[in-house]
Amino acid sequence: MAHWFDTIDDADIRRERHKARDLRHSQWWKRRCAKGICHYCGAATAPRELTMDHIVPLARGGKSTKGNLVPACKRCNTQKRQMLPIEWEAYLERLSKR
Repeated sequence: MAHWFDTIDDADIRRERHKARDLRHSQWWKRRCAKGICHYCGAATAPRELTMDHIVPLARGGKSTKGNLVPACKRCNTQKRQMLPIEWEAYLERLSKR
């Protein structure tokens, strides 16, 4: 039985990480971070402290494209791990009910 992760190889992930590094140095990314807002929690965060997050993680088939990259605070990025957006939303909902 084939799984979604069977089609993602290490070379693809390395290539996408390299693209992300290049984008991290771009004016586009600097402008995104200059706003100082985490995409997920909306917290005001110093632009230098924002991390680059793949909305659809590389390990889940995401790409390093402008439409898939958002600034996130370290806390959100760490907690999100490799979740898809719908999984992340469900996780946050479970937390809020505690």
